[in-house]
Amino acid sequence: MSRPVPGLFFPIAAILLTAAIAIPILALLVSVSPREFAVAFAAPAARDAVRVSLLASSIATACATLLGVPGGYWLARAPRRVGAAILFVLALPLAFPPIASGILLLSALRFTPLPDSLAGVAAAEFFVSGSFVAIASAAAFAALDQQREDAARTLGVSEWRIFRSIALPAAAGNVAAGIAFAWLRAIGEYGATSIVAYHPTSLPVALYVALSASGVRAALALTYGFVLLAVAVLAVRWVFRRGVVV
Repeated sequence: MSRPVPGLFFPIAAILLTAAIAIPILALLVSVSPREFAVAFAAPAARDAVRVSLLASSIATACATLLGVPGGYWLARAPRRVGAAILFVLALPLAFPPIASGILLLSALRFTPLPDSLAGVAAAEFFVSGSFVAIASAAAFAALDQQREDAARTLGVSEWRIFRSIALPAAAGNVAAGIAFAWLRAIGEYGATSIVAYHPTSLPVALYVALSASGVRAALALTYGFVLLAVAVLAVRWVFRRGVVV
């Protein structure tokens, strides 16, 4: 049975929304030549910023995954009020302005060695992005049919094995989406990172420095890099969701 075709307003709304997002991206892509992109990222400062961002965002996302995936599984099965209260707290960093997140985090870390260190960059990125994994995982696990899990429990299967062998494979696509968005959110974070750890310089901080020192044109190539990175990560996520990669 074919799906009903919605009225004219609905596709127009979708096209206008897509155009509002796509036009600035396309304008950037046609404004920066591959040579300008290569020259910008060949500079030692840019290479160092890429290294710092890749390492810090990977550490932050690994920590978020290690805590957020099993935590999300528990939240999906916790008592409703308890789960709702914890999810409310986890959502707070997503609502804070990035600068405010940095100030909050710095107030907790100022007497530690973390400020102005690679660990500080990772901590700032974890603070603003870690909730993505837990919230996405909780939603993914809550949407599963629990009949297989209940049947396994009646056979005496441990909760850890149920999580690992039944729930996680079934929710893997949505969990991976949460991890991918958390990583992109982490590597693109400027506000909290600039407050907690302006040095070593991450890629968003390098982008701001280029913009402040030399204007928009100098920052376009670095922005181009962010666009390519986002496209690559989202393409991998799409392939995963389509089931091409297991």
